[in-house]
Amino acid sequence: MSAPANAGPDRAEQSLRQTLLSPGYRRLLLLCVLLGVPIALACFFFVGLQHELQHWVWTSLPEAAGYDTPPWWWPLPALLLAGLILAPIVTRMPGGGGHLPVNGLGGAPVGPRALPGAVLAALATLPLGVVLGPEAPLMAVGSGLALLAVRRAGAGGDQRASAILATAGSTAAISTILGGPVAAAVLLIEGAGLAGAQMVTLLLPCLLASAAGALVFTGFGQWTGLDIGALALPELPPQAGPDAGDFLWGLPTAALIAVLVTLARGLGHRTVTWTRHRTATRTVVCATAVGVCIAAYALITGRSPAEAALSGQAALAQLAAHPHAWSVGALVALVACKGLAWGIALGALRGGPIFPSVLLGAATALACSGLPGFGATPALALGISAAAAAVTGLPLASAVLAVLLMGRDAHDQTPLMVMASVVAFVVAQLVRRTEPGAGTVAEGTSTAKAPR
Repeated sequence: MSAPANAGPDRAEQSLRQTLLSPGYRRLLLLCVLLGVPIALACFFFVGLQHELQHWVWTSLPEAAGYDTPPWWWPLPALLLAGLILAPIVTRMPGGGGHLPVNGLGGAPVGPRALPGAVLAALATLPLGVVLGPEAPLMAVGSGLALLAVRRAGAGGDQRASAILATAGSTAAISTILGGPVAAAVLLIEGAGLAGAQMVTLLLPCLLASAAGALVFTGFGQWTGLDIGALALPELPPQAGPDAGDFLWGLPTAALIAVLVTLARGLGHRTVTWTRHRTATRTVVCATAVGVCIAAYALITGRSPAEAALSGQAALAQLAAHPHAWSVGALVALVACKGLAWGIALGALRGGPIFPSVLLGAATALACSGLPGFGATPALALGISAAAAAVTGLPLASAVLAVLLMGRDAHDQTPLMVMASVVAFVVAQLVRRTEPGAGTVAEGTSTAKAPR
């Protein structure tokens, strides 16, 4: 006699209930809440220090030298110094300074042994103008501190629990700059590729750690007054719902963004191959090349090189607040110069790949927004969504990120953002060739094993 058709789901539900009610899992949830607080504090001071160093390099120091804005040549010594600092970290320190950004946020969570190198690489080079974001170093801080706490407590023998806690720590860390636990949770769901009971048992610890971390992170921002430079758009263009013209021009623009982002990632993979030999010297060469690209932007446009340097959070906020302050030529130069610099940095330097790609997508879309019937607000929305989907391979998480960034304008723009995200994802898959070792954010959520 055959089993009832619903026997499988019933067994899965029973297994889930047993897992949720087990003392070990309840202790795991409690530990995630407790870990979320110190991880958030560490991330807050990490990002706050990075932002202060960045302000000193690109604002205070030029003013002290008698310049209102950094001169065009400013990136050249700054990025040369970044390369000289990074070269020994990459070649001599455990972990090589963290994950290669061309692989997304992928790979095993960073363990305590590799954490100092990842933190030092980020704090010493990102403020100098490396065209990468803070998201990957933040995830390293989260996973490294979580695993360190577990091992200090003598509970490191359970590899599965350690891997879950490391993932929860990474999620708590990245939620602090991605708009809170919702965006991080959606990224986890889509990136992990899990289903059923396995997904829920991994998701709940990450949600708890992220929520606890977000509360502490937000509170310290209000109490201390420090600017943490999180990805946010405090001002947006006037609200305007998308019409037929926005879809007519927007979806091809999303495809164009996907092509540009994918080509830059291809350059990153070629840079990885080139830097495998004589790594220290070629790391310095790549950092200097990034500086040349940024200086070229300043020379071509007459604008500040800081707009093309760094991760792009500040420039994205300026684009959103004043989308018509850039000429089409300046936007094209920004995409070309920063895109080339980003592609080189992906394969040789250390940091996160998402934030710069979002700026590139927004700039590309706004450069096209002068087309008949194509508005600035829909262009900004689809540019963010398309670029994030192309670089991460996660269309749902990318659309959610765009919704959170667009704030009050998100409701009307949601259909366009979702469609742009899907179009960019599909086009990126069509353009991208099979690249050994290439990955996406999804690799970063694997719980197969915990690092040493």
